[in-house]
Amino acid sequence: MSDDIKDPGAPDGDTPPAPQPSETLRRAIGDRYLTYALSTIMHRALPDARDGLKPVHRRILYAMRELRLSSTGGFRKSAKISGDVMGNYHPHGDAAIYDAMARLAQDFAVRYPLVDGQGNFGNIDGDNPAAARYTEARMTAAAEALLDGLSENAVDFRDNYDGTLTEPVVLPASYPNLLANGSSGIAVGMATNIPPHNISELVDACLHLIKVPDARDDTLLNYVPGPDFPTGGVIVEPPESIAQAYRTGRGSFRLRCKWEIEDLGRGQWQIVITEIPYQVPKSRLIEKIAELIQLKKVPILGDVRDESADDIRLILEPRSKNVAPEVLMGMMYRNSDLEVRFSLNMNVLIDGVTPKVCSMKEVLRAFLDFRREVLQRRSVYRMERIDHRLEVLEGLIVAFLNLDRVIDIIRYDDAPKAALMREDWGREFVRATNEADYVPPAEGGEDGLTDLQAESILNMRLRSLRRLEEIELLKEQSALMEERAALEDLLERPELQWDAIADQLREVKKTFGKGYVHGPRRTQFAEAGEVEDVPLEAMIDREPITVVCSQMGWIRAMTGHIDLTRELKFKDGDGPRFLFHAETTDRLLVFASNGRFYTVPAANLPGGRGMGEPLRLMVDLPNEAEIVDILIHQPGRKLLLASSAGDGFVVPEDEVVAQTRSGKQVLNVRAPARAMVCKPVTGDHVAVVGENRKVLIFALSELPEMGRGKGVRLQKYKDGGLSDAATFVLEAGLTWLDPAGRTRTETALDEWTAKRASSGRMAPRGFPRDNKFN
Repeated sequence: MSDDIKDPGAPDGDTPPAPQPSETLRRAIGDRYLTYALSTIMHRALPDARDGLKPVHRRILYAMRELRLSSTGGFRKSAKISGDVMGNYHPHGDAAIYDAMARLAQDFAVRYPLVDGQGNFGNIDGDNPAAARYTEARMTAAAEALLDGLSENAVDFRDNYDGTLTEPVVLPASYPNLLANGSSGIAVGMATNIPPHNISELVDACLHLIKVPDARDDTLLNYVPGPDFPTGGVIVEPPESIAQAYRTGRGSFRLRCKWEIEDLGRGQWQIVITEIPYQVPKSRLIEKIAELIQLKKVPILGDVRDESADDIRLILEPRSKNVAPEVLMGMMYRNSDLEVRFSLNMNVLIDGVTPKVCSMKEVLRAFLDFRREVLQRRSVYRMERIDHRLEVLEGLIVAFLNLDRVIDIIRYDDAPKAALMREDWGREFVRATNEADYVPPAEGGEDGLTDLQAESILNMRLRSLRRLEEIELLKEQSALMEERAALEDLLERPELQWDAIADQLREVKKTFGKGYVHGPRRTQFAEAGEVEDVPLEAMIDREPITVVCSQMGWIRAMTGHIDLTRELKFKDGDGPRFLFHAETTDRLLVFASNGRFYTVPAANLPGGRGMGEPLRLMVDLPNEAEIVDILIHQPGRKLLLASSAGDGFVVPEDEVVAQTRSGKQVLNVRAPARAMVCKPVTGDHVAVVGENRKVLIFALSELPEMGRGKGVRLQKYKDGGLSDAATFVLEAGLTWLDPAGRTRTETALDEWTAKRASSGRMAPRGFPRDNKFN
């Protein structure tokens, strides 16, 4: 029962009112969830800043040490290792333990592998490791460096889950493993994600922090410029963003693949990708790229192949040799995982208990402070061992100085150990030592032997009773006393401690630096650059074609620029309507009677061997809409649009290019009116003719320039509507074809020139009967 609930037998005024059951339940649930959250944060998800390990990784390495699986020894079955970890230290599923151990052996997942695996431990394609019964493992030199000093009381130990064994709270860690190998995890309400770094660079930063304890965060970037991923790649994040991320402990890094151009001769080339971004499975990457090709999201990419063996070799083939490799890779960066963003969230247990988002300086400072604590504990431990040995040596020296008496006691006394301790050996006991430093033993008489000394004498071998052995003992005693004096000096002077730590770090750099198999930096740095939009002509080989569109809307592309007067074949009842020269890199603008523009790449037109294909199948052109005109898109040009109702305006051609099959609505028309005119603007005046054969000429400046709309009135009609419109240069005159097919030019146009929206005058003599301008 809760202490807050009132006892029914107590007086009414002695206890406060009992809380409601809902409050008690809320408190109980809150307490239990908080316990679960803390357990997840401290014992599962977040790494310790001191050794950079989570409990499962720490227990795996400790269990492998207990199994004596050194980096130069033999291998043991992974099932045996994971079984020992689960049975002795980590009472969770063996599958989770084996997965964690397998990751420590993957050189593409861990910058400095801590497990040396033998067998199938997975690959960069994303395949899972083989079962634990098929693989074997042992520690690497990097793992042994994390365990160095564990037997010298360098860290605290605690009971395991059932109290039968002990395990280290943290490993001594000779190098900053948290940043060297990185870490990731999701806890309750918080997460961590730390990229791996280069040990040599981290050691240089630590040495600088030892020399300048109050160094600025940005100064450390001179030594650690950024992450060093096991799969290499190229970091294109600006330096100021990297500095901000390391200063605050939060940020991200843009990481790209590493690639090169391979010349195939005759102007052909292909791109070879040799390094892919970190944590991107190669097989999934290839699937995504193949999907891009299938969906034509990157139209300049022709094919992708995987030629990888032990190294990475992905081949990207361009669709056209005209495209620049940088342009192709720019599109691949935007549409695939050849460029990823790795987030940084340096949330760690800074003292093994408290989670905190730390800067790089704080993490390195936590590691250095821990190394100082380890050094002090190991020094104290070493002094205790030296004191123990010196005590033994003093007893052995007594035995040598009084050999006859010792032998006599051992031979004739019933209790030789007690007799040795009772015996007063006199001042000769310290003949070989400095009398000024002599301290009488804690046990026995003033010049007697301690229990340890007596036991050591009794355990001494007969062959050790030589003069040479005495000399060796005296030398050992002298050396140990010198070492003890140095350790005392070390513990008293912090500057000597930092010098010792610096020497240890230099040894680490020497061991795991450039000479180490995983030592050299793998990830490079570069500027991102601007990713250019790919022009259509870069995707396709530029070749001449002749576009043919029939009256029924069947379109095709003949190879080359053929004679436009040449007779062509069409379906029965069909004939030519649009016939013009173009190139495969052109885009065709199709203007329909519903006022919509449709865009068709010339390269997508069917070949000219057959009759072509209906244009309606290539774009979503409604059955009731007719094709008004087809033009070759020219960027920067302007078009004159007009409807049968006599409304129109000028539109920039760049505004009418459609990106989808459904086209783009530009000229708004309402039935029964329809779009009728789409002509390039080539002059300074507009000529309009109605069905009533009245012609009106007005200045082009009177028409508005719009992107979409109904437009303004071009010509006024009592009945009928607009027949045609055109633009021309007033000084050059207005031209048309007379009924005889001759070109006529009229320059005296004052009779027909008026303001826009006027009725106009009857057309000049000889104007075409179809009311169309040339």
